[in-house]
Amino acid sequence: MTAALVDGYDAALFDLDGVVYLGPVAVEGAPEGLAELRRRGVALGYVTNNAARSPGVVAEHLVSLGVPARPEDVVTSAQAAARLLRERFGAGARVLAVGGEGVLAALAEQDLVALRSADDDPVAVIQGFGFALAWQELNEAAIAINRGAHWVATNDDPTRPTDRGLVPGNGAAVAAVQLAVRVRPEVAGKPHRPLLDDTVRRTGAQRPVFVGDRLDTDIAGAVAAGLDSLLVLSGSHGPRDLLEAPDGSRPTHLGADLRALLQPPREARVEGDSCAVGPLTATVEGQSITLDGAPEDPLDPLRAAARLAWRAADAGRPLDVDAVLAVLGLG
Repeated sequence: MTAALVDGYDAALFDLDGVVYLGPVAVEGAPEGLAELRRRGVALGYVTNNAARSPGVVAEHLVSLGVPARPEDVVTSAQAAARLLRERFGAGARVLAVGGEGVLAALAEQDLVALRSADDDPVAVIQGFGFALAWQELNEAAIAINRGAHWVATNDDPTRPTDRGLVPGNGAAVAAVQLAVRVRPEVAGKPHRPLLDDTVRRTGAQRPVFVGDRLDTDIAGAVAAGLDSLLVLSGSHGPRDLLEAPDGSRPTHLGADLRALLQPPREARVEGDSCAVGPLTATVEGQSITLDGAPEDPLDPLRAAARLAWRAADAGRPLDVDAVLAVLGLG
């Protein structure tokens, strides 16, 4: 069996939207790639900041796209948030629930009592996305928090993608509550650690790799949790974002899509102002780069350029990203 990137890990964890699917359709090659990973015996986990749907509903969606999945393969930010509350307050704690079915299912899983009124004396508030979220739910959350209830947000993503474009996400509703209270929430979802920590615990992985399409949530979350990461270009972020990535949100690996896990790893070797990936070498020249040699993989020039761009930025001598993209043929 040919050595593959995934062979260096004991599990592969995946963000969903932009990695496995794009709304109602699968990312090209994702079902086949995941099937091959399963055939090779790789433990798989699916990780989502979306708190609106329960793991069972998410698993059903994956199955409908040709991706074999069980509810226990899915971990949501609502589950991670509920676990935080169970650890802090214990089973049977009374929690004001803001959000939809995903939030309620997560509370039930942790044996927590869901409330809908601040007058029922909740010890905590859990706030997650719900498609039918009502303004009165935000009012109840603010009242409970101002009375001393601990506040946990499933995630603070300001927007969420839909097939019709970007719309406000849970972070927008969290920000609305924030205007009326004097504390900030504890946040469970990426890029914060609890969601990935909970996923690693559930899978029992010792050395997992996390696959995502966003640098600011997926890759930053992996870095915060001490995990290696693979950025795929099948979703939100692209070459410019990669070149401009600040310290703390830079991926370990880069691939066109999740099938990169099944390909041989591509090592980038930096020496001075040059970076070699296979027979290709990129060298800093002024505020741009030059390329020498033929790439073995189409993404090798970008891999090399990213390493040099990060090194230059950290040294206070940032490259001209537009010029670099032009050299790469991506301008």
